[in-house]
Amino acid sequence: MQDSNGLPPAQPALTVLLVSYNTKSLLAPCLEALEAALAGVDSHAIVVVDNASADGSAAYLREHFPQAELIALDRNVGFGRANNVALTRNDSPYLLLLNTDAFVPKDAISQSMAYMASHPECGVLGVRLVGRDGVLQPSCRFFPTPLNSFISRAGLEKWFPRVRLIDDMAWDHASVRDCDWVPGCFYLIRREVVERVGLFDPRYFLYFEEVDHCFSVKRAGWKVVFFPDVSVVHLGGESAKSAGPVTTGAQQLESLQIESALLYFRKNHGLGGLVLFVVLDVFADLILLTRKLLRRSGIPAGAAVRRIGLTLRLLARTVAGTRPTR
Repeated sequence: MQDSNGLPPAQPALTVLLVSYNTKSLLAPCLEALEAALAGVDSHAIVVVDNASADGSAAYLREHFPQAELIALDRNVGFGRANNVALTRNDSPYLLLLNTDAFVPKDAISQSMAYMASHPECGVLGVRLVGRDGVLQPSCRFFPTPLNSFISRAGLEKWFPRVRLIDDMAWDHASVRDCDWVPGCFYLIRREVVERVGLFDPRYFLYFEEVDHCFSVKRAGWKVVFFPDVSVVHLGGESAKSAGPVTTGAQQLESLQIESALLYFRKNHGLGGLVLFVVLDVFADLILLTRKLLRRSGIPAGAAVRRIGLTLRLLARTVAGTRPTR
């Protein structure tokens, strides 16, 4: 494609990538807020990947937001893979991955891009996330390890005060700081990082894709930065809620979470790290089961037993965390 002067069109400074899956009701408020926020960005593009939604999302986008490029997939390929499809179709120096349940305020994007432009060591930037009620959400996170995952699941935080947990909320969240990873609902990344590190690992259908990506980004020498000057309202879990009845959806999501954890630990911590994670994870379930039996409170006893079985089955189905099941 060429412009009126016969030259290739200039790439926009920023491309915003959204993955939509059965969130038609959120598209208008999300995209309207996004377009208002993009008013401060000189050149930009919006790409929406529809993950074979069954609620008419694709048709709605074509009718009401023709200015956004729509990539309609014929099946749900998951979050990371859908973003990969869009990432390969542009060369913008900055890329923003944004969830359809995340609402960006005015100047949020221009402020975030300005910070990255003045801090070339920053490869990925995340912002302060709050719920609809204004309550702070985990926004600045540390890498999961077999130990901190076990401590959090078993509820043993007070017994291990020196272990750095995945979510440390005991600080004011008002200062810029380096962290290990930021949630993918607002994920600003440099194109050069993608060119060097790659896109999201396609083995993850859902969960852990941004954790794994930030692990690679930091290993390549860039920083992952929490930027609290911007606050984004994030509802959370809207696509998951559309998957079906709550009980069925919850079980499916739990299976995806466990599978992604197995894949992550095997890839980044080796077989020994995977074995330690599984042993401690099962031990956490046994602790929760014991509490239930002794105190008649907490999670249903059957849930702990079912989760142990699910973990072991997925360990076998993923061939000890070496291949995804979908």
